[in-house]
Amino acid sequence: MADSARQRSYSAPCPGCGAPVEFRSAQSIYAVCPYCRSTVARDGDVLKRIGKMAEVFEDYSPLQLGASGSMALGGQAAAFTLVGRAQYKGEQGSWNEWSAVMPDGSLATLSEDNGQYVFMRDAPLGRDVPAAERFRVGMTTSVGGQRFSVSANLTASLMSAQGELPRLAPLGQPFTVVELRSESGEVLSIDYGGTPPQVQHGFGVRLEALGMKGLKSGASAKAERARQFNCPHCGAPVAVALDSTQSCTCPSCRSIIDLTSGVGGEMRFAAQDEPVEPLIALGSMGEFEGAKWQVVGFQHRMGVEPGDDEWFGWDEYLLYHRKRGFIFLVDSTDGWSLVRPTVGAPRYKLGEQSTRYLGKPYWLQYSYKAETGYVVGEFYWPVERGQSTFNSDFEGLNGKAVLSREESRGEVTWSHGERVDASVVANAFRMADRLVKFKREDAAPVLSTRGVGCATVILILVVMLVILAILSTCSSSAGGSGYRSSGGSYGGYSSGGGHK
Repeated sequence: MADSARQRSYSAPCPGCGAPVEFRSAQSIYAVCPYCRSTVARDGDVLKRIGKMAEVFEDYSPLQLGASGSMALGGQAAAFTLVGRAQYKGEQGSWNEWSAVMPDGSLATLSEDNGQYVFMRDAPLGRDVPAAERFRVGMTTSVGGQRFSVSANLTASLMSAQGELPRLAPLGQPFTVVELRSESGEVLSIDYGGTPPQVQHGFGVRLEALGMKGLKSGASAKAERARQFNCPHCGAPVAVALDSTQSCTCPSCRSIIDLTSGVGGEMRFAAQDEPVEPLIALGSMGEFEGAKWQVVGFQHRMGVEPGDDEWFGWDEYLLYHRKRGFIFLVDSTDGWSLVRPTVGAPRYKLGEQSTRYLGKPYWLQYSYKAETGYVVGEFYWPVERGQSTFNSDFEGLNGKAVLSREESRGEVTWSHGERVDASVVANAFRMADRLVKFKREDAAPVLSTRGVGCATVILILVVMLVILAILSTCSSSAGGSGYRSSGGSYGGYSSGGGHK
């Protein structure tokens, strides 16, 4: 046993094979032997074998055991090292939770979150944890005097684990996970996989801000071969390039392939017809926010407002950066938007006409049912054709900032971003010579006075006044039914899909 003033480590022979099993945190109760995969429980200085852990599904995350970084806590930098990983699978896909040992020997969690990361630590509520069924998705509640929104109430199960862990849910047995989010970007997670439920509190982080060392440098030749397989539908070769891909499409038959069980496992597929050709090709590199992003996925989505039978459509491009994660480039008749899922959740009650996020007001523009019609490429969540959500789109005071709420079964996802000019998008992908194809309705003003005489302007204004008077008369005679200009897509902006 090795002692230090700040941290202790403990090593003992594995009860299964005799190989050394190390505990670097006093909070670690369980460990998985790296040689025989025995699951061992620590009781003082004694290790007890309680079973065998399933093989880790290699999802090609850039993180790995032994990677280290630094987190700003309480105004000071706190170093941490990843010592364990638990893999979970839920209704919206699978994800990792990494155990990180801190300088004082305590454990924190670096968790995946909608293509991003959340750094969390244990945070007792100071009272009994309510039953999971009391947390209805979309409701608001107060925790420690702060307002949180319930963003998820999902059923998950432990798929596999490695390294040392402070807790361990029964392998393969379903349990409930509840997530609450605040307007300021805080996350409260309640894990009902044990008794009592575990509560953790944290906030979103970027890997590049953590100064991570020891990350995987990239896929090795062996890993590259492991990510190639034959399409389960047509047998054509399929190559998966992205680290965190959970679904992709076959380049030959365009079938959607579910990879959540791992490459080489039993893969489900869904055939697609009526292909949609993306304006921006997959693999294209575009520069936004001072970084180069690669187009890795594309989906065409359709929407319809409640009580209406007219559908509208829009396109979404999934862009990837190894250290910054994912963003969505949304193409609708209302214009282009660049958005990403938020870690926090605005204050909002379903049916309200406005909300606030990061201290700024937003007003509801549209609410509608959305469905995924066609997909191609790779995605970090299990995308499905016909996947349905209910969306609400909001707009900021200046008309440039956009905010979207997307509700699926058991989860609410918010996305935030801003509109971008068509020329910015075309230039980002070095396609300025095709700018006319990027132009949308927002880029064309209703009236341009450049080169137009005063008499012409007056004539146009008179005609507009006459038309408005006629419409007003028609509206009155129709019993106050109202009038709305079609103006293209009612839905316009979208949040970018289900993100878990």
